[in-house]
Amino acid sequence: MCFLGKEQVLKSRKLLYEGLADAGGFLCGALVGYGLARVFGFDLFASGYGASSMVGIVMVGIGGGLGVQLARHWFVRKR
Repeated sequence: MCFLGKEQVLKSRKLLYEGLADAGGFLCGALVGYGLARVFGFDLFASGYGASSMVGIVMVGIGGGLGVQLARHWFVRKR
């Protein structure tokens, strides 16, 4: 027996899909950022917090953020 109304179920499903799109966008964007950091010679996992490691961390963060924004843009256009 379901205690939620049809509108609540549809809203919950929409929010679930939006969250999954955000997570997928972040993951893909972070992986692209990591790949670009490796191509440009920045090592994210270098010992210590040197310049190479910090630039790699920033590139992964920017890639993840851009991925989320692209996923949200795609999600809104699809709906």
